[in-house]
Amino acid sequence: MRLYLIGYMGSGKSTVGRKIARFAHLRFIDTDSEVEKLEGASVADVITYQGEEYFRQVERRVLEKSAEEDNVVVSTGGGLPVWGDNMERLSQLGASVYLRRTAENIISRLSPYGREKRPKFRGLNDEQLLSFMKSHMAEREPIYSKADLVIDCDTMSDSQIIDLIIKEIKNLK
Repeated sequence: MRLYLIGYMGSGKSTVGRKIARFAHLRFIDTDSEVEKLEGASVADVITYQGEEYFRQVERRVLEKSAEEDNVVVSTGGGLPVWGDNMERLSQLGASVYLRRTAENIISRLSPYGREKRPKFRGLNDEQLLSFMKSHMAEREPIYSKADLVIDCDTMSDSQIIDLIIKEIKNLK
């Protein structure tokens, strides 16, 4: 079983993914962390100095490497599903779960570090960030919504989200 968690930046994919993996005794992979290991630099630095296209190519290599694993939970970067044919590839490789949150909910969850480490959020005041996120999320929604399971997370605790995924996992691919 390969379980891919998708959703916008800051939606809780890594947090939920680690907890599911721990609970279900599965390996956990965070695509952003894997890119950072391969490149020896933060995602922000890879994008800044090598460009987003290069970053997306490395990210795709990490996605393909995940196909070599069984019994794994993979937290994807927010843009991974929307680049090229990655969403279709996710569907071929395993089951996908979209952790859907509103922009307001994500902003309330982000620490100052969480905002600063994401290049697209840097330098934006709260009003600009909210506007950017709403627009960006609307563009991505049609792709994210192709997931095998869509969970509206705004009113759920991590424990409730995990319980729902564990319950539904047997009904997924």
